[in-house]
Amino acid sequence: MKHYCESESRRRFLAASAASSAALMLGMKPAEAEARRRPPNFIVILTDDQGYQDVGCYGAPLIRTPRLDRMAAEGMKLTSFYAAPVCTPSRARIVTGCYPPRVGLPNVLNANSDTGISDRETTIAEVLKERGYATGCIGKWHLGYQPKFLPTRHGFDSYFGLPYSNDMNRKGNEAFPVPLMRNEKVIERPAVQETLTERYTEEAIRFVRRNRTRPFFLYLPHTFPHVPLHVSERFRGKSKGGLYGDVIECLDWSTGQILDALKEEGLDDNTLVIFTSDNGPWLVKGNDGGSALPLRAGKGTTYEGGVRVPCIARWPGRIPAGTVCPEMAANFDIYPTLAKLAGATVPEDRIIDGRDIWPLLSGQPGAKSPHEALFYYRGNALQAVRSGRWKLILEHQPQGSKETTPLALYDLETDIGETRDLSAGYPKLVQRLQQMAEKCRDDIGDSVTGRTGRNCRPPGKV
Repeated sequence: MKHYCESESRRRFLAASAASSAALMLGMKPAEAEARRRPPNFIVILTDDQGYQDVGCYGAPLIRTPRLDRMAAEGMKLTSFYAAPVCTPSRARIVTGCYPPRVGLPNVLNANSDTGISDRETTIAEVLKERGYATGCIGKWHLGYQPKFLPTRHGFDSYFGLPYSNDMNRKGNEAFPVPLMRNEKVIERPAVQETLTERYTEEAIRFVRRNRTRPFFLYLPHTFPHVPLHVSERFRGKSKGGLYGDVIECLDWSTGQILDALKEEGLDDNTLVIFTSDNGPWLVKGNDGGSALPLRAGKGTTYEGGVRVPCIARWPGRIPAGTVCPEMAANFDIYPTLAKLAGATVPEDRIIDGRDIWPLLSGQPGAKSPHEALFYYRGNALQAVRSGRWKLILEHQPQGSKETTPLALYDLETDIGETRDLSAGYPKLVQRLQQMAEKCRDDIGDSVTGRTGRNCRPPGKV
């Protein structure tokens, strides 16, 4: 055994030396050559309440995002990418690869919540750790604030950030300032929010540099532009888009700093970076709420403005530069896509709703959406279904409203703003989409009809 180990070590040394020599001949640093041989790195950057139009390359008229625009020019812009209509459910989709009601997290959690992500779930971080990945979470978690629900109990080696939204400053009837945490310890209360984005960025760059010699997964769910808006003095008053624009331009700067760090460490060509938002803009906040134009409505709704979000994916040499993908995809697709690229195994003892979208991201000829349909939930209520170009709004009563939203059919290819109801002219199509909705209700459930899903799992409890 000893002789074998010595021989194996020598074989690896010689192979590494040969690779280093070849790298030098090609003008690459040894560290860069090593990065190309190992599994890819992943960085998922998630903003909070950023609207579809609030990126330059998606049509922002006043907000400047040069680094995100460059990221899109060097990679792919997805124009039919979907999230949940509010915070916690959207994060549950990314981390578990499932529709939120399936994993017991259909609604927004707060500082009073005694539930969170269940330890029965297998997160994307846990899947990647099985492949030797370093894993880190920096930013707003919002899947439960009790110790058993924190990132460090669900596959992440480290955590730095806020456990929930930055406006949740009460617990019951008492003041309970939002804390900043490192791992499972509160290090600042109230959190100083003016410098949060910059501190998250510094932490992210340290994580990248600390793990430059091994594959890593960094999940960076930013606190902003969720209100109340905060930004440091060096960004304040710089955007033509007001304070909201200042915040977005700071987030753009942050993304650029991280991309620069990857290049400096020789990791650029072996790192997939995905930038997206958790849901649409909070329109009731007026100038502080962003824009989803040309989409209809915003956060909290299952109209396109609430669930269709910007998404940019970049991986030099692997994702074709300057491409646009109009095919349907969703944030729970991140889970199986990263697992596949890492050579990891997606759990087979449960339903995972996400699908591998690497054929779309890599620009394979003729690649189509892996989804026959996507289903739009608000809480436990199924409110809409999209299949191809068609979207059917199901009759429902929106949360907080006394009025009923009637059934309506929209052709999103010709009417992205959902302005013309075509249901009367396509009765068979309406029936087909309703049948899809019925299958979804059997599977996941629907509080509107009182249906309980057959394949749902409960949340974790304290």
